[in-house]
Amino acid sequence: MSRRTTRGLGTLGLVFVMYFQVSGGPLTLESLVAQAGPGMALLVLTVLPLTWAVPEALLIGELASMLPEEGGYYAWVKRAFGPFWAFQNAWITWCYSLVDMAIYPLLFTQALAWFVPGLDGPVRWVAALVMIWGATLLNLRGVRLVGGTATAIGVFVIAAFLVLAAVALPQATHAPWVPFTVPGTSALGSMGVGLSLALWSFIGWDNASTVLGEVRDADRTYPRALAIAVPLVAGVYLATLLPTLAASDWTTWREGGWPDIARGLSGPVLATWVALAGMASPFAFFMSYLLTYSRIPMVVATDGLLPRGIAATDARGTPRRAVVAAAVIYSVFALIPLGSLVVADVLLYATAVGLEFAALVRLRRREPTLRGAFRVPLGTGGVVALALLPMATIGGVIALAVRDGELGLPAVLAAVTAVGAGPLVWRACARWHTPAT
Repeated sequence: MSRRTTRGLGTLGLVFVMYFQVSGGPLTLESLVAQAGPGMALLVLTVLPLTWAVPEALLIGELASMLPEEGGYYAWVKRAFGPFWAFQNAWITWCYSLVDMAIYPLLFTQALAWFVPGLDGPVRWVAALVMIWGATLLNLRGVRLVGGTATAIGVFVIAAFLVLAAVALPQATHAPWVPFTVPGTSALGSMGVGLSLALWSFIGWDNASTVLGEVRDADRTYPRALAIAVPLVAGVYLATLLPTLAASDWTTWREGGWPDIARGLSGPVLATWVALAGMASPFAFFMSYLLTYSRIPMVVATDGLLPRGIAATDARGTPRRAVVAAAVIYSVFALIPLGSLVVADVLLYATAVGLEFAALVRLRRREPTLRGAFRVPLGTGGVVALALLPMATIGGVIALAVRDGELGLPAVLAAVTAVGAGPLVWRACARWHTPAT
């Protein structure tokens, strides 16, 4: 096998790969409503696209258009700050991927339990492994199949919730934003919970950049896909929540409760469809993330910091060894209860995306003629201000999580340990393998 890429991913496939790396549908919003209140849930889902998703998408869109290279954010940080910081960016991303990728098999088996009550223990883990390796087999068949599968599942999931919204609309009996917060809680406390939960429904617009070398007309396609995916994500959230909240009793909402909400509004047929969507969505999440996370060790190996065999690709341009190695690691981590460390992902993601924003500012100043088909129509000072908006948003979420006790010592220690280990891992890799020149 040789190191090569095949540009098999077009705009539509990339849109839905992005969709399942950010959203995957409203399947986690029941918890947001239950813990923050209907009005606060709708408020944060309206505000976060403006303060987080749109600014991040604009900045990432310019970077992707400027440097449409395989490895995405790794290549951007490397061009701006050199191989050491590129490795740190890759390492931090890989660390938080371990927590992320342990979540989706859990969500899959939780949804499966709607059809098979009492699913637990070894049987649940076997079901998780079936999901993991089913997604792995699709990845081994190449980026084109992953993009097509993500598109099909995306249409299936979105259609289920739009039908649910259409069924709920004529049954609306009250304003969907009442009450604004959970009775007995303060607005500030409710906002902290709401932002912490909702932020996970909007972050990750840079993740798909690692397959830029496999995207057709990448410098135009990636910004175009972002322009479609951002409003699609926000629109499906609000289009689903507004009518279903207006037609149901929000106090009965709970995590994993969408099938029960659908059954109460329509009956068993739609409830089954929504439950199947609840299984399909985490499968597509895992499949899409495996696609992009597996390219991290591939590009690091290309630079000689991991065994070069990991960078080898087949005739489709798929790094089969990197995909299989990642799937094995994620299979092991699916056994480990990492739920308490989920908030640590916010800290790690903030560090990684902050490096990417800094890379854009550095490249604008150092290489002013380096540009692609898309460029944010602002000067460098304007780009700095735009970058500060999402960073202030994520900083506020972290501050509120600390205030409310949600960001506990284990999460902080996990994040600090991961970041602190980065330079040590770099030194070890640089000693064992000579970086490519």
